[in-house]
Amino acid sequence: MILKWIKDLFKKLKELKFTQSITKHLDSKINLLIIRDEFTDKSTVGKLFVNGEWMCDTLELPYLDNKRSISCIPDGYYKVRMRYARESATRNYLHLLVEDVKDRTYILFHRGNSAKDTRGCILVGIGRKQDFVHNSTLAMDLLMKEILNLGGTNINLTIKNK
Repeated sequence: MILKWIKDLFKKLKELKFTQSITKHLDSKINLLIIRDEFTDKSTVGKLFVNGEWMCDTLELPYLDNKRSISCIPDGYYKVRMRYARESATRNYLHLLVEDVKDRTYILFHRGNSAKDTRGCILVGIGRKQDFVHNSTLAMDLLMKEILNLGGTNINLTIKNK
């Protein structure tokens, strides 16, 4: 609802020359790519790219046949949307929801540093070591700022295992 209002406002302002740099991203696709490149019995660590540019590191659970709460999701293609704090009982900040994951619900991108901080979701961080990502709050804030800057809608996710 708020995004629609903002889009409508920017469309009205688009007639003014100074807003073109802001409005050019409103209808563009946002492509997220996770390349998983480190696999242990405790976690799966990778890199997240936004429209081809490295954004941050990721940490997920190891792959255990897509079992709820103990496995990362399968590699593949997904739609993603922003999820507001008011939609969540546990996350009091803007985050991302991965949609239409087979046999799974509420797969989120959210803050956290190690496998104990997730039950199948994707954690983000800046800096990593085995089974751990650093600076998760900063990474989440930067990711959401970038997604908002790109318009906040039409978000696609590709996950690949290296």
